[in-house]
Amino acid sequence: MSAPEVPEPDNVHPLHRHPAEALHAAWTADVLMATEFPEPTWAVPGIVAEGVNLLAGPPKVGKSWMSLGLAIEVASGGKAFDMLDVEPGPVLYLALEDTPRRLKTRMSKLLDGKPAPAGLTLATSCPTLTQGGDEAIIAWLEAHTDARMVVLDVFAKMRGTPPAGMSAYDADYAAVSRAKRIADAYGVALVLVHHVRKMGSDDFLETVSGSNGIAGAADAVLVLKRGRNQADAVLNVTGRDIDEAEYALTFHSHSGAWQLLDGPASDHTLHTTRATIQRYLREHPGTGPKAIAEATGLDREQVKKTCQRMASDGQLHATSGGRYSTPEVGDDAMSSDVSPPSPESPKLL
Repeated sequence: MSAPEVPEPDNVHPLHRHPAEALHAAWTADVLMATEFPEPTWAVPGIVAEGVNLLAGPPKVGKSWMSLGLAIEVASGGKAFDMLDVEPGPVLYLALEDTPRRLKTRMSKLLDGKPAPAGLTLATSCPTLTQGGDEAIIAWLEAHTDARMVVLDVFAKMRGTPPAGMSAYDADYAAVSRAKRIADAYGVALVLVHHVRKMGSDDFLETVSGSNGIAGAADAVLVLKRGRNQADAVLNVTGRDIDEAEYALTFHSHSGAWQLLDGPASDHTLHTTRATIQRYLREHPGTGPKAIAEATGLDREQVKKTCQRMASDGQLHATSGGRYSTPEVGDDAMSSDVSPPSPESPKLL
């Protein structure tokens, strides 16, 4: 595969380029609909696809452990998050906040005696994208034509200095777009490890540090946040080729590994009593507090009060007969007098 042409400056408007090149990707509608395109290549099925994937989270939440763990599993063809089978392929991991000694220590914990994959290339330094870093990544991709993933940990170390006079949005968008051109040219998953704002938001996309240009230019955004109760963290995912989803994860500090948990994230982020009730009702919709208490061993009066609160919070559907069901079951599994769901999003308590 030949190296892509050096990209034009980001501030050059398409209409100012050569007329023959301005619409080089234009299609007529009938030709576009008749064209067969290959499915996206997945580094981690359903979670990390080809293109730019922004992995964001607060400091010390475990982003580097997660990205290094995924790099090892993809390079060796193992199981991502200890659950998802991945196809093997070369991986480039730029650990720009680590020393070789610290990187070796982390690798030793993650490998836990398994052989280190020869397909994983690691580096602790690299020029910024604007100062030759993009060329260095391209050179590695040229030498590894079957590469599946490149990780920049962290993106702030690679983005470079924006041109003078450029707005924050334009600078952020241009920085991510520079990485995206590489990912698109080689059909590889490029993971940019990034931070979130100190102030939270109900919309996880709004928590990404920087202007909206960063999340806007990425093909997918993954935000890792700590759960307050049973789950160590929740991973929110959305993207152009990825269905929006929420995954519950647990972190094993002894091995440094993140593990995907079974079931919806709410099963693990709710208080124990609520989670137990929700799991039972998912299998037995339309059940009352007495039956729930007898089946789960919980106190009947506690179950009754908790179900009422959960219905008020939108976490359960309730009937006038005092029976409950989880929202995703739908009204068909309940009697006709099911109360409508709350217009507000369910709260994770």
